[in-house]
Amino acid sequence: MPELPEVEVTRRGLLAPLSGRTVVRVSWSAHRLRGPIPRKLLQEHIAAQQIRTIDRRAKYLLLRMVNGAVLVIHLGMTGKLGLIQGQTTLHKHDHLVLHLDNGLDVRFNDSRRFGSIVVWPPDHAAQLEADFSRKEGLEPFGPAFIADNLLALARGRRVAVKSLLMNSRLIAGIGNIYANEILFAARIAPQQPAHLLTEKEWGRIIQESRRILQLAIDAGGSSISDFLGVSGHPGYFQLQLAVYGRKDAPCPRCGQAILKTIQGGRATYHCPGCQPHVE
Repeated sequence: MPELPEVEVTRRGLLAPLSGRTVVRVSWSAHRLRGPIPRKLLQEHIAAQQIRTIDRRAKYLLLRMVNGAVLVIHLGMTGKLGLIQGQTTLHKHDHLVLHLDNGLDVRFNDSRRFGSIVVWPPDHAAQLEADFSRKEGLEPFGPAFIADNLLALARGRRVAVKSLLMNSRLIAGIGNIYANEILFAARIAPQQPAHLLTEKEWGRIIQESRRILQLAIDAGGSSISDFLGVSGHPGYFQLQLAVYGRKDAPCPRCGQAILKTIQGGRATYHCPGCQPHVE
């Protein structure tokens, strides 16, 4: 599933080409995604409107129109947005197409159809966005992502630190790949109870979260399965992964074999030497 870096890479790839462009027409497939495609709202508030800018909140892309409407897209597990010449034949899993005034299309392709498309109409967009944002966690690059707030989130929660990092209602956009890498870089065991972490340890997690997520963005994201950027090219951060997917490989720091366990139903990779579990 695309995580924060992949969504941010997509946002940056679309920002310059789409800002100021007009959506002359919108089309869609006959298939349902995670929810139904909001055909009526797309026609009323997105078609024939100019795109002002594109923002990201957590793993969602927010295409802001000049009329005040917002097109909200979640890539799901296999979704990707591409900028394609309008005369190009549609692919089987192209489920939404924004036809632009310069002859290009923005196409949302999603083979497993776990993505979502939502439209916030102009009259209600501000309130809908506020309600939406309250349900999402702290942004790792935001000013509220500080040790005091993470200590408060962990207090009273009997969960492992990796599970807390991946809880999108608490922290936005950190999925399994980056949680593994962040905790390895911070030298903290993924199974360590979150409420036992010190302010100094949370400080390391904050520092490494920002560093690793930025490195991933700069590398175009991670193409572990089928993520492609707007240009159709894969990301390359998977070439820099220290522990994720490296079961039994030597730790790049100490040489011990990387362990793979299942934690919360997800594959977890860590070095027992560099990330000792302290009771």
